[in-house]
Amino acid sequence: MMKDYEASSIRNVCLVGHSGSGKSTFAEAALFVTKAIDRMGKINDGSTTMDYDQEEIKKGSSIYASIAPVQWKNGKINFIDTPGYLDYIGEMTAGVSVTDGLLILVSAKDGIQTGTENAWKMVAKKKIPSVFFINKLDEENASFDKTYAQLREKFHKSIVAFELPIIENGKTIGTVNILKSKAFYYGEPEGKAVPADMNDIVSEHYQQIMEAVASADDELMEKFFDGEAFTEEEVIKGLKLGVLNGEVRPVLCGSTLNHNGIEIVLKTIFEYFPAFKECCTIKAMDRKKAEVLVKTDEDEPFSALVFKTIIDPFVGRLSFIKVMSGTLTVDTPLINVQQDKAEKFNQISVMMGKNQIPVSKLTVGDIGVLTKLQNTQTNDTLAVASRPVILPPITFPTPMLSVAIEPKSKNDEDKMSGALQRILEEDPTCVIVKNAELRQTLLYGIGDQHIDVIINRLKNKYKVEIELHEPKVQYRETIRGKAEVQGKHKKQSGGAGQFGDVWVRFEPCDSEEMVFAEEVFGGAVPRQYFPAVEVGLRECMQKGILAGYKVVGVKATLYDGSYHPVDSKEIAFKSAARLAYKAGMPKANPILLEPIGKCSVVIPDEYTGTIIGDFNKRRGIIMGMDMIEDNSQCINAEVPMAEMQKYATELRSMTQGRGSFSLEFDRYEPAPQPIADKVIAEAARHKEAEEED
Repeated sequence: MMKDYEASSIRNVCLVGHSGSGKSTFAEAALFVTKAIDRMGKINDGSTTMDYDQEEIKKGSSIYASIAPVQWKNGKINFIDTPGYLDYIGEMTAGVSVTDGLLILVSAKDGIQTGTENAWKMVAKKKIPSVFFINKLDEENASFDKTYAQLREKFHKSIVAFELPIIENGKTIGTVNILKSKAFYYGEPEGKAVPADMNDIVSEHYQQIMEAVASADDELMEKFFDGEAFTEEEVIKGLKLGVLNGEVRPVLCGSTLNHNGIEIVLKTIFEYFPAFKECCTIKAMDRKKAEVLVKTDEDEPFSALVFKTIIDPFVGRLSFIKVMSGTLTVDTPLINVQQDKAEKFNQISVMMGKNQIPVSKLTVGDIGVLTKLQNTQTNDTLAVASRPVILPPITFPTPMLSVAIEPKSKNDEDKMSGALQRILEEDPTCVIVKNAELRQTLLYGIGDQHIDVIINRLKNKYKVEIELHEPKVQYRETIRGKAEVQGKHKKQSGGAGQFGDVWVRFEPCDSEEMVFAEEVFGGAVPRQYFPAVEVGLRECMQKGILAGYKVVGVKATLYDGSYHPVDSKEIAFKSAARLAYKAGMPKANPILLEPIGKCSVVIPDEYTGTIIGDFNKRRGIIMGMDMIEDNSQCINAEVPMAEMQKYATELRSMTQGRGSFSLEFDRYEPAPQPIADKVIAEAARHKEAEEED
């Protein structure tokens, strides 16, 4: 059982950065240095504590967020290791939502990459305290100076080095602590004098730190401009304030693979990152949606947010929680506030990768796991009945890439629904839409890799084989002209016959559904048959004559007809309506309508020309552009939805992963004739193939 910690001794730190920057290896090294594990696992052979899932081992990189509770001195840091690849941004979003600070890893070899920029955007948006760790100093062509210069240029003067590498014969053999002006060589605990050839650069960086200290507080700024030196207490005060408000982003360095620089990171986190308890209050809601303030204190009524869910085939549902107030013990009676249902549990654990470690309690700010909760899902609030608050939910990214899925066999069909439900519980960035009109089940994901992982999980974890298809575009059909036609159904088969005769006028109107009217005079068609005519026409409107798509914008008026006193029946008039539809619609100038969407794309300014040119190729119309923060452009466009089927993947390619977009349906417009001809021809081929089968 793991030791219990007080709230003031707990920090939650999310590991973020580009894929391959060393996040999982950092967590592994931190566990090794603090003796939580006795050997360092390797990414390549799938033996790390954090990347334990079959898909992660196969791909050699993180897919899911996992937790490493690192016990150091008298405190605990819950490191949340998150994937760096954009397709798994939902896992990073969950991790960042419960963190007290971020550790952003940057490769000294590769410098700033897309994942670094995405992490920075999250830092800037949420104003989270953060530390940069320039990693992989042991690799060839690694450069601390070049990487640090990139960080300062890209993310401005809040980036401040707290240490510099000592390089001898091309190898990093230690670091200089700039604040202490001491050299610490790897393997030697005591500090030594700074190498003579580094004195000037150390002084230059010390001045950067003093400028950062001054910017954190008005009094310190005034003292700085007066040329007065800061006391040690003032430096510590300024740096703590600066880290908290984002004016200071410390930069540390080392090699996770060689576990160099790990302890200074742990020390820096405890010195400068706040405990969650220091928030004092957070905003929540009561059941009437009124705002309430929750004190982040151990003695308050218990509340916790479920930020992640795993369905384990052996253990069952694992609900990851962050305690937002109070203290949880096995005797705490819990309710799920949203479901208004009691929840039972018999053990509290913390996770180390895939391993559960029992604990006796979780106090405010801590992260743990409860098993087999019956009614609880991600974003639910667990609380005590005496104070049923609803905590702010995590806003997950909306998936924009879709594929149509269908089971390979009858056996897969029986299991698919339940398996998909479990996938949805585990992954809030996965969406399933069943389109009855197109008879397709659509799976939405963040990108190709995300969808690939979901399909593989269905196969490996739930034994469900899935086939993928291109999603159909939801076209519509309408008419531009007017037609008046007769539909006459007459059938005689020895006994009672069938007779129905209608005259129907078809004309355009503004309506999603068909508008039915009647103008029958003199009882030419008895009133009791009007509903049958309407039903017959509405059924026909579900499948247009051009390509089989739903018909909209049509008014059908029954204005004449005849009946037989014996042979007329509802089914006869329903059949007569169908005949009128088949005769009248081709004469009313039918056309195909295509769906038009409103698209907003956010990109770095340098990609503006590329994106505008691409929209022109997609038959899009640029509606406007706005410059937003961080030198980014927001381009608003209207574009046919058929041209955006794979835009999530294509935008990523065009912008090296730096672009994002949203797309929503707006309206239908007439399809250009070449497009309409292509869609109609494809529908005809598909119909012929079905008839042959």
